Amino acid sequence: MAKVKTEQEEPLEKKLWKAADKLRKNMDAAEYKHVVLGLIFLKYISDAFEEQYEKLVAQKADGADPEDKNEYLAEKVFYVPPSARWKWLQGRAKLPTIGKDIDEAMDAIEKDNPSLRGVLPKVFAQEKLDKQNLGGLVDMVSTATLGTKEAQSKDLLGKVFEYFLGEFALAEGKKGGQFYTPGSVVKLLVEMLEPYEGRVFDPCCGSGGMFVQSEKFIKHHQDHYKKNNGKKLSLNPADYISIYGQESNQTTWRLAKMNLSIRGIDSSNVKWNNEGSFLNDAHKDLKADYIIANPPFNDSDWSGELLRDDARWTVLGERLIPPAGNANYAWIQHFLYHLAPTGQAGFVLSKGSLTTNTTGEGDIRKALIEKGLVDCIVNLPTKLFLNTQIPACLWFLSRNKSNGDFRKRENEILFIDARNMGFLINRKNRDLSDDDIALIAGTYHNWRNPYGNYTDVAGFCKVASIEEVRKLNYVLTPGRYVGLADEEDDFNFEERFTALKTELEKQIAEETALNEQIKINLAKIKIGEKEMV
Repeated sequence: MAKVKTEQEEPLEKKLWKAADKLRKNMDAAEYKHVVLGLIFLKYISDAFEEQYEKLVAQKADGADPEDKNEYLAEKVFYVPPSARWKWLQGRAKLPTIGKDIDEAMDAIEKDNPSLRGVLPKVFAQEKLDKQNLGGLVDMVSTATLGTKEAQSKDLLGKVFEYFLGEFALAEGKKGGQFYTPGSVVKLLVEMLEPYEGRVFDPCCGSGGMFVQSEKFIKHHQDHYKKNNGKKLSLNPADYISIYGQESNQTTWRLAKMNLSIRGIDSSNVKWNNEGSFLNDAHKDLKADYIIANPPFNDSDWSGELLRDDARWTVLGERLIPPAGNANYAWIQHFLYHLAPTGQAGFVLSKGSLTTNTTGEGDIRKALIEKGLVDCIVNLPTKLFLNTQIPACLWFLSRNKSNGDFRKRENEILFIDARNMGFLINRKNRDLSDDDIALIAGTYHNWRNPYGNYTDVAGFCKVASIEEVRKLNYVLTPGRYVGLADEEDDFNFEERFTALKTELEKQIAEETALNEQIKINLAKIKIGEKEMV
């Protein structure tokens, strides 16, 4: 009997994306994402509300009140007022006032739910948003059940939200990287740091991906808690960690607040101010157990000249001021300042940070190494990031190398070269597989555990002593240690670019001066000719 070929059904998030993208027409992806994600969030809280509402209606005889806000608060469900409920809005989807209706619905929800105040987008009444397409979008979102208990158990909304964030980041290209770090990079950072419990901090948190992945990590490691819990009270996974964040872009901060709300993650300590973490540190007194971040690469406009006397530029008693023209080492020192005495940090930086000696950066790197703060360096493949083609790496810093058995690793640094790992999603973008992530994270954990099964692997990983790093002038490029030393791996994009730019500017200046001199000489010749006549 012949086998019947069955097509695998397309996931909900992909179906919704295709439908939503068709309705975008000529609207810019950067603006459209707030329209779509706002509607998806509204549908989610309406689904959850309606399910609880029906339960309360059934319990009316026992004294339940379906319009009592406290009945929803007790179940951790957002209260949705009548004019904001999805059924009512869907009934008005074909009306020309649908944009105004949705904006007013967002306002009403914020008034009744203080944790959402100032978060929800009110962009639906704008003239450039075609109301017919908006109505079509409402109908499209109506086809998905996102907020019921069953949908929540399957994390349907989380999958949709994450997928849409990634697709919008791809659609926006370079700008998309301002709010989105590729999921595989986030997962790798979290799997390596293992934030089982404590304070997790991201001072440039974008749409909150580091926090979401930290909570996922906890959910995926329930055996750890059962094994170590003893007779303690059982906790919700999200209660094992407390999150702290900061974001300078208000619209991105709103995305983060929505992204965390749908997970039931407390985002009260995720702060926004437009000055940013350097000029206006929202968590001045925080000492975090884990710092996980992807700061902007090579930021030259971070106001460093205004912060020369800042307390953050002291590394274990040594005063080291980062250059005003590049924020990379300012971020490193900001992270260190906020680390608890046994804290760990994992973050993304441009690969140039591993070799640069520009304006004191080499001295800061030397101090970090000599003081035993650098734990591990991972060289990443190209094409992982949407917003830059600059080669990137992961830094891991640790303040707990002098504690317990880990003291055996105190004078060591682990180097991992993952340049050849990952797979191409398309011509421009690469991703790391779960197996890649497991191999890199497992190598790190085996090394961190003095009794682990760690072995150097030529071309992939190598443990180097501080003395070895010292001999190589404190260069931290993994290729110099794992056995694949080559010129390409030592290529410093920033220094080469700066040198070429300086040389070009010098040549232009010389050419301009020469042209001016020629003009002067020609003018003199003309004057001389006139006098001779």
